[in-house]
Amino acid sequence: MEAEMGTPMVATNQSENFQNARRVNQALTARLEKRALQWMAVRAPNWVSSDQLTALGFGAQIGAGIFYALTRFDRRALLLVILFLGLNWLGDSLDGTLARVRRQERPRYGFYVDHMVDILGAVALMCGLGCSGLLHWPVAMAMLIAFLILSGESYLATYTLGRFELSQGLFGPTEIRILLAIGNLAVLRSPYSTVFGHKFLLFDLGGAIAAAGMGAMALAVAARHTAQLYRDEPLR
Repeated sequence: MEAEMGTPMVATNQSENFQNARRVNQALTARLEKRALQWMAVRAPNWVSSDQLTALGFGAQIGAGIFYALTRFDRRALLLVILFLGLNWLGDSLDGTLARVRRQERPRYGFYVDHMVDILGAVALMCGLGCSGLLHWPVAMAMLIAFLILSGESYLATYTLGRFELSQGLFGPTEIRILLAIGNLAVLRSPYSTVFGHKFLLFDLGGAIAAAGMGAMALAVAARHTAQLYRDEPLR
């Protein structure tokens, strides 16, 4: 529900007083993705609704987690994970654009449901990875915790600063899906990687880097936003 999302600068119970936050997306694929989503939304059949797309995205992320877990028995399930990641992108990214094109925005509903779906979907995906045998559970949980911390910071900043950042630097949800798909294809060949003469699970290595990166970004962005809010609300 990316384009449908918004959050109030001042919380109210009246929809007419609700103010959408300014959306910021500086990810690598942002411009191309925006054009593609606009093209699809204009041509989507009338029977397709934004709620159906949200359900598709959520179901696909759960499906990706299930097939990650099934790779413990057959690594070819990684190909189905890639399919479900693609369906997750379609549902999660197109629902808000469709609502905007049809002038059916529900900003409070969209923001709330979208992020609850993101949280639950991330839990399903990381649990599936933890069950896959392709990485160790502590790494999967580290990635989940770092994601939740970064997400929480984003939601708080959206409310307090009136600006919703869809990406952190050049990376957003689409780039993460692409990296996962590339990792899946690499693991199909071999689940291991050798670094400085030491053999590691490839997803352990990538997951540890991802968790550390998200944690560092959360701390850096939190420090920047705290400083901005401190300047905006000085003691009198």
